[in-house]
Amino acid sequence: MDYGRPGLPRGARPEGGSAVMTSLRTRKFTPNRQTKAAILFLFPSALVLVLFVFWPIVNSLWLSFHHWNLMEADRGFAGFANYQELMRDERFWNSVVNTVYYTLGTVPVCIALSLGLALICNVGLKGTAFFKSVYFLPVITSFAMISIIWGFLMDPDIGLLSYYMKRLGFHMPDMLRSTKWAMPAVIFVAIWKNIGFNMVILLAGLKAIPVSLYEAARLDGAGPFQRFAHITLASLRHTLLFVVIISVISSFQVFDQVYVMTRGGPLHSTETIVYYIYHQGLELLNMGYASSMAWLLFLVIFVITIVQLRIFRFDQTD
Repeated sequence: MDYGRPGLPRGARPEGGSAVMTSLRTRKFTPNRQTKAAILFLFPSALVLVLFVFWPIVNSLWLSFHHWNLMEADRGFAGFANYQELMRDERFWNSVVNTVYYTLGTVPVCIALSLGLALICNVGLKGTAFFKSVYFLPVITSFAMISIIWGFLMDPDIGLLSYYMKRLGFHMPDMLRSTKWAMPAVIFVAIWKNIGFNMVILLAGLKAIPVSLYEAARLDGAGPFQRFAHITLASLRHTLLFVVIISVISSFQVFDQVYVMTRGGPLHSTETIVYYIYHQGLELLNMGYASSMAWLLFLVIFVITIVQLRIFRFDQTD
């Protein structure tokens, strides 16, 4: 049975359809000038990503299954030996505990303070723009430089904090050389550094909440706490989820301030996972073992992120 158009010979196609098919074939196999220009401009960036991002990632996975030490000639296949060694490495588990301690001490406090500052800045008081700039200034400053400055301020002999504490009659402990106070000092600097970044993100979320919602709730007799709980926090759920995820990921990757302020000490009390990876890979040159730790850290961060997305998942109506 012929389903062609009336008046057309059997097997013939309309001229318009033939032109469309020819155009599609031409676009598929012969890129135009704009496509060629786009590929040409993207090629250098793609080459850099492949050589310095994707290839090192793949190579580190390959190294994690080998006994690869730059000071040894034997670099044979190890299978899961490096990962099995991690399970027995007490220093590695100590770094895991320190990283979790750092994360639990940094993320909740930083987010709570950032939300409080964002609420204050959202009121629109006089001088808010100046204070927003002051809060955000540490974010654009190098973490290494901030760590050096705070290390100087916390020095018990020549530090300004120790000097003013003594003038007020208080004793300033040697925080960076104390197994009790070293990690709290690192956590304090991290909160001071990141609070402005989270504040800006949360402030943007607050600006997106319609004022009419607060007016309607006020007319219905809702109090300040009810408006905050049912409007502010409810509207900021997606923003808070984003802030929590990026804060947890950055906390598990902490390295800069630990390296500058304490070098993992005293007695490995501030040694985190990334710092231990650095110690094994760049100080002991044990690249295979360091790569296995890096991939285990990746899996841990991936699982934690998925768990957070599942816990804080919202309905499509949200």
